[in-house]
Amino acid sequence: MVFADLLEQVGSTGRFQIMHVTLLSLPILMMASHNLLQNFVAAVPSHHCVAHTNLSGHLLDPEDTLLISIPLDQQGRPERCRRYTHPQWHLLHTNSSKELEWENEENGIKMQGCVDGWKYNMTEMTSTIITEWDLVCDMRSLKQMGQTIYMGGVLVGAVIFGGLSDRFGRRVLLLISHLMLAVAGTCAAFATSFSLFSLFRFFCGMALSGLVLNSFSLIVEWIPTRVRTVVGTGTGYCYTTGQLILAVVAYNIRDWRWLTLAVSLPFYASFLYSWWFLESARWLVLNKKPDQAVKNLKAVARMNGRRDEADKINIEMLQQSMKKEMSCSQISHSVLDLLRKRTMRTITICLSAVWFSTSFAYYGLSMDLQKFGVNIYLIQVIFGAVDIPAKIIVTVSMSIIGRRISQCAALMLAGITILINLLVPYELQTLRTSLAVIGKGCLAASFNCCYLYSGELYPTVIRQNGMGWVSMMARLGAMVAPLVLLLGEAVAWLPGFIYGGAPILSGIFAYFLPETLATPLPDTIQDAEERGFIRRKQPSKKEEVVLKDSSNSPLKETAVP
Repeated sequence: MVFADLLEQVGSTGRFQIMHVTLLSLPILMMASHNLLQNFVAAVPSHHCVAHTNLSGHLLDPEDTLLISIPLDQQGRPERCRRYTHPQWHLLHTNSSKELEWENEENGIKMQGCVDGWKYNMTEMTSTIITEWDLVCDMRSLKQMGQTIYMGGVLVGAVIFGGLSDRFGRRVLLLISHLMLAVAGTCAAFATSFSLFSLFRFFCGMALSGLVLNSFSLIVEWIPTRVRTVVGTGTGYCYTTGQLILAVVAYNIRDWRWLTLAVSLPFYASFLYSWWFLESARWLVLNKKPDQAVKNLKAVARMNGRRDEADKINIEMLQQSMKKEMSCSQISHSVLDLLRKRTMRTITICLSAVWFSTSFAYYGLSMDLQKFGVNIYLIQVIFGAVDIPAKIIVTVSMSIIGRRISQCAALMLAGITILINLLVPYELQTLRTSLAVIGKGCLAASFNCCYLYSGELYPTVIRQNGMGWVSMMARLGAMVAPLVLLLGEAVAWLPGFIYGGAPILSGIFAYFLPETLATPLPDTIQDAEERGFIRRKQPSKKEEVVLKDSSNSPLKETAVP
């Protein structure tokens, strides 16, 4: 008997599993609200310097006051970061203020920064962190830095919570993650400075990693292998749905503090009901706590209506079913095993490029919605909805033409659409938005593909290390993505060129990966080495390769994009 048989004995898809997976999936609905929150709390409204106020003795309407105080840019709009040092009264007596302004510019009219602050157009939102702390002009880079700090928290959290969960258990770390995310989010909503806001957002990112890693661990370790694909797809669509929920919530809450609080409060509720979760029986056995494991299995059997089976479970039966896992746990493997052998080294390098560029371009597109010139609430809905057909298409493609070609095609198409968008005039907003949506959908498909593909490429003995490594590369890509936008200040087309070039380059890397469709999973490093990079002929009969029932599931070390 193996553990899968024991799980079937107590009920592998009964009432317990339904409630367990449902309750663990609910917080995933709010994950996108934190990952993409910056699009709304850090939206940049149109702005210009505050006009001169020392105009005593003159009764001017607001338009005339603005005219004599603020120069116009090349599009005929008030400049964002400069004003005249002194009011230019002569501009009131010309019919062509723009031409006269350029003439005066040539004559050396003195300018100054926005010494009295900025005036913001608040028709879309009542407040953002941009208007709260004037993160514009010389301070505008802090907007992107804030998102990078958050993603840095996600990276650090993956390292810390990933290790702690293996030592102290999934349930305890999940409880800590829920509470930490709720408290840090609440504190961020009431932050009195940008520094404090960024600090609490860093903690939100850490907690989010802990929540994802431990939620997926508890999900896959209490369900049978045959339903993992369905459950994994379902949890992926929870994140997609969360993107739509964020758009609705942000549309109805236009103040950044209340919005941040609204997406954080639900985690107090999830913290409370998370006390109900049972610790993974697999983890308990591997950490020499068989008594508690037996107790949990009996509780599952009773909840699933199998009281007779519950009475049969004992420590001897449990240890017998976990014999293979316990023996494997005695063999030590490290991250260095990913690079020692030629085949594993090539797989790791290629997958690192795939994960980094997918996450890099995904968040590069998703975190700058204002550049499309479309209502940000509408574009958020469209960007979220496109994930649904994209994931369906790539799932079918992976089962028919294989993982390698599907991965290459998704990355190449994403990069090409992003690069084409650079050639489209800014005035053609519909075409620009359509190309961006296609590119984002392809990147979502790439994420969906590389989750499964990576788990099939790495052998069982180092799968957890491999998935942890590529997941770290994805988070690194998400950290770097906001900073690339700063290059647009010097060269407007450079960020788009980088976002488009990275997926194309990684698509070339993906081409050198071996195909895994209808091939057995490698258990050892030697199995992977023997498979090498032989191009296998696709079989006529399509097979679904399901990951073996092992505690080293790839879902454990990854996060939803």
